[in-house]
Amino acid sequence: MIIAVDAAGGDYAPHEVVKGALNAAKEFGIEVALVGRRSVLHVLTGRSSRQSGVTIIDASQVIDYDESPIKALQAKPNSSIVVGINLIKSGGASAFVSAGNTGAVVAASLLTLGKAKGVSRPAIGCFLDTISSVPPLLVDAGANSDCRAKHLLEFARLGSQYSQNILKIPSPRVGLLSNGTEDGKGNRLIHETYKLLKKAKDINFFGNIEGHDITNRTVDVIVTDGFTGNIVLKTAEGYSDNFLTSVRQIGRVFSSASSVRGRDLLRDIGLESWIEKLDYTEYGGACLLGINGNVIIAHGRSKARAIKNAIGLAKETVERNITEIAEEENDEQTSGD
Repeated sequence: MIIAVDAAGGDYAPHEVVKGALNAAKEFGIEVALVGRRSVLHVLTGRSSRQSGVTIIDASQVIDYDESPIKALQAKPNSSIVVGINLIKSGGASAFVSAGNTGAVVAASLLTLGKAKGVSRPAIGCFLDTISSVPPLLVDAGANSDCRAKHLLEFARLGSQYSQNILKIPSPRVGLLSNGTEDGKGNRLIHETYKLLKKAKDINFFGNIEGHDITNRTVDVIVTDGFTGNIVLKTAEGYSDNFLTSVRQIGRVFSSASSVRGRDLLRDIGLESWIEKLDYTEYGGACLLGINGNVIIAHGRSKARAIKNAIGLAKETVERNITEIAEEENDEQTSGD
């Protein structure tokens, strides 16, 4: 198994990406292909690349966050994102991990790998780590701003299949995000989607859910359009940022007064593991569901640990043949609709 990693993508690239890749290769026993400027990566990996199963694939161009995805793909054919996605297409890699321009990753995946059979719109499936021990999956987390009811039906299927195979939930409960739990709540998209989900025999439809149900983990899969999903995701991230900053400031105050290190103090009162759980930059990434390949989108602010975990998620996705299983199941269901 070879996992290709975008060494040029992310706020802390390439240093943290290289560190995370080295750790992943060592911990998971897999080969990692770093995609980026060869001269820079050779210096950063040093002798470690020869000893730990990390190889380097040269890509001289970088797609920045503020670039238009389609224009950037056309203008930069030797970018780390394009080269990395092409490795999946050619069979040179089993999966691709990137913390770079999300739009460019989605566009490159669509243009190069294509959509899975039975899927009209790929979606981003992102686990929302809340106080629950098992996180709910949000689909779509930002790939599709404008959707129809049939697209949300597909998202529900893709999310259910992913949760079944990654979290081993036999029959994931699917909730439709709305402004109320009653059947008649929501806009036209929600009304039409509700009817489709209720009729779908292959989906364990729980019904409508509200925003507060997300943290209570009322359901296993949360379905919404990418516009709403991305706002939910960014809101959760903003809350986590502010909350963690406040807790750490309090920890420093008590640390100064008691001569105990802030981290030790938080550990002693049982908050350290909880804080780590709320810190979204510590987690791996989101899977691009519904394409012919394994693509993991990591957070732009990912540091070494998050990159390592994203590679671990990619490894698990490959090992469990999730892309192939989802394509088979989705094709069967859609042909019967």
